[in-house]
Amino acid sequence: MSDQAFRSGFVALIGRPNAGKSTLLNQILGQKVAICSDKPQTTRNIIRGIYHGNGMQAVFIDTPGVHRGRYKLDEMMMAAVNESMGDCDVVFYLVDVTEKFGRGEEYILGRLAQLNCPVFLLLNKVDLLPPEQLLPLIDEYARRLAFAEVFPVSAKTGENCERLLKVLADYLPEGPPYYPTDVITDQPEQVFIAELIREQALKLTSQEIPHSVAVTIDAMEERANGLLYVLANIYLERESQKGILIGARGAMIKEIGRRAREEAERLLGCRIYLDLRVKIKKSWKDNERLLKDISQS
Repeated sequence: MSDQAFRSGFVALIGRPNAGKSTLLNQILGQKVAICSDKPQTTRNIIRGIYHGNGMQAVFIDTPGVHRGRYKLDEMMMAAVNESMGDCDVVFYLVDVTEKFGRGEEYILGRLAQLNCPVFLLLNKVDLLPPEQLLPLIDEYARRLAFAEVFPVSAKTGENCERLLKVLADYLPEGPPYYPTDVITDQPEQVFIAELIREQALKLTSQEIPHSVAVTIDAMEERANGLLYVLANIYLERESQKGILIGARGAMIKEIGRRAREEAERLLGCRIYLDLRVKIKKSWKDNERLLKDISQS
């Protein structure tokens, strides 16, 4: 790559739920812009993280995990994935090497075969894979699709990520940056805070809760004392889930609020008063109005 030729472009992160897309994005940026959880389908909205370095600006698009679903929420998430793949310059296809190859990967490979842009195969979580199993896995995927590049990586530890970025620079088109150098994400603050709240709900509640949690920010204003007041509604589908999320004497919801507030204050650099309210909205995953509010708040 020429030293004078600045490059910029869009890179879509594609993969099954829990492949490590959000973790990789945070690792590349050196800062948290996407929430992470060991629960599948954590990412629901498109998240853009902007990397500046290696003579390029790469706009990474973190997408929801590719899956089949029954709700309008699932349809919305998969539409976002398809749109991202069609509008990018490079695709990073992440595979969790600890999971067996299945129909989900077959479906994604079929979609990737229709693209006209370079596709990188990123075999993620190699820190958990015995070394002798790596080459056979690479051969298995290489037989199915002609990848532009293949990288064993660990999104968690950062293994091979620096080399990955250097190679990526050669694949992006020449052109000016899309964002100022001090911008690392285009997420509005209210979306970011809503996601931090949902992240803590995913981490702290039982398996019964996660897929039924939605968060909207219904008010956000700076008070005279410099405190940022945030009113957030947490939506659940069933009354029985409400008691789990609130906890005995409100202990669970207080802990969710405390953790989300501290994380938001650290990342946004201001003091925050977080007002959390839990509401029941049956079948919210099929409620188009609420889904629109979630994507915008």
